[in-house]
Amino acid sequence: MGKLALAAKITHVPSMYLSELDGPRKGTRQDAIDGHYEIDWRCRALGVDTIVVFDTHWLVNANYHINCAPHFKGLYTSNELPHFISNMGFEFPGNPKLGQLLAKTCNEWGVETLAHDATTLNPEYGTLVPMRYMNQDQHYQVVSVSALCMAHYLNDSARLGWAIRRAIEDHYDGTVAIFASGSLSHRFAQNGLAPEYGFKIWSPFLEALDRDVVRMWQAGEWKSFCGMLPEYAAKGHGEGFMHDTAMLLGALGWSAYDGQADVVTPYFGASGTGQINAIFPVTPQDGAAIPKAQASAAEGYTAITSRL
Repeated sequence: MGKLALAAKITHVPSMYLSELDGPRKGTRQDAIDGHYEIDWRCRALGVDTIVVFDTHWLVNANYHINCAPHFKGLYTSNELPHFISNMGFEFPGNPKLGQLLAKTCNEWGVETLAHDATTLNPEYGTLVPMRYMNQDQHYQVVSVSALCMAHYLNDSARLGWAIRRAIEDHYDGTVAIFASGSLSHRFAQNGLAPEYGFKIWSPFLEALDRDVVRMWQAGEWKSFCGMLPEYAAKGHGEGFMHDTAMLLGALGWSAYDGQADVVTPYFGASGTGQINAIFPVTPQDGAAIPKAQASAAEGYTAITSRL
């Protein structure tokens, strides 16, 4: 019925907003902003009506959650970096119908998920920053999915991603794009060193690790990448423990995915973290490689720590 038309791993660095404003940072993130414009252009060319964002700034401690209010509007100040994002305006429509459908299908696939349509909860800046550049005219409906998952297994996040694809393709009457909104390595510069690392990666190890991951994505080495993801998320300080990436790869077929990443904003450093905008072509998949649901805490602990 529906179509998953585009998938991407995107940056949401707050310095993109600073880049708009008069001052010493003006224009310094134009490459990242241009990457968002390019992704927007491709989404419009494909007829996308709704964007689903896996947001690594939405922290949750139980279940998976979907924010699908009918409309979002307000002023946003980051509690994490209020000197970067302060009183940033936002407005765009939501998609309650799709949000409820996603939650229903995820639950059917054994991933406990709650949809919130009658809510005053606004999206976090992992959603708001990209929509500032891709959705200024409110062209897209937007659904935000929690991806800073504090007590969750990457296996379950991969299954959630696949269930979201099934909901879109089997039950939704429309065209959707999905974005994993988060960094690669996410080790912020130590306090007091932020200005020095404004455009750098925190360590040579993390930069080398990130660059090899980008190479794997471009070469289509998905079996190797999915196998190393738990360890990469831990040792690479992955943002949101890289649940957004697990969701994205789950939707694409996990280790059986056969596409190659198209980098639209090359890898760059921001306050010590590693960032990128990259499109992952959506290819036909049967879901056979999707990890099984985690059966118990002990099993999940063993599965993760055995790779560390």
